[in-house]
Amino acid sequence: MLILGIDTSGKSGGIALASGDRDSFHLLESAAIAGGTFSAQLVPTVAALLQKHAFSPEELGGFVVVSGPGSFTGLRVGLSAVKGLAEVLQKPVATVSLLEALASCSEQKDGMIATALDAGRNEIFCGLYELTEDGKLKGEEKLLSHPEFSEEIKKTRPVCLITSDRSVAEMASSIGMRVQEESRPEVALIARLGVHKLLEGNTVSVEALDATYLRRSDAEIFFKGTP
Repeated sequence: MLILGIDTSGKSGGIALASGDRDSFHLLESAAIAGGTFSAQLVPTVAALLQKHAFSPEELGGFVVVSGPGSFTGLRVGLSAVKGLAEVLQKPVATVSLLEALASCSEQKDGMIATALDAGRNEIFCGLYELTEDGKLKGEEKLLSHPEFSEEIKKTRPVCLITSDRSVAEMASSIGMRVQEESRPEVALIARLGVHKLLEGNTVSVEALDATYLRRSDAEIFFKGTP
């Protein structure tokens, strides 16, 4: 299956053109997109990658997109682009969260795994995952204050915590948590995880495709509606 992976959740983004099946994955090429240029550069970059490798859009088997957590504006741009492309081409879409991608890097093969990313504002994006019998990750994600995060870790006692943020690693280590530090998941990893979801039919309809912000936007927090 030929797929496109798209990540616009951070300060910079990326697009991956890849192919894979249930047993293999091959990254054809990935391209970075500078922060602040997502809306202008995403679709042209997709077109350039396909043209460079002599593929037509119709040859794509599906799309994989990061659903969150991350930048409100960035996520909206990426998801809107995927919605438009998937609807026109009538191709399936699979979503991958950054917390889920971090969990896939775990050196542990059983037990509960925690993942965490600095959310700013003295808050943390936290994911708690367990490997199911068929080797898949199943879990939940939430936004926690620093004290809530510490309490959650003490209560659930995961076998390890995976993060790409030094501040989170130091906080977890201070409460006795075993920490595995990883780089922020790259778009190639997002694409690899997404291929399996597409092949298994673990997809999202264009109508239901939405971001997993975990945090409400400032507009939602401060808006006061008329009674």
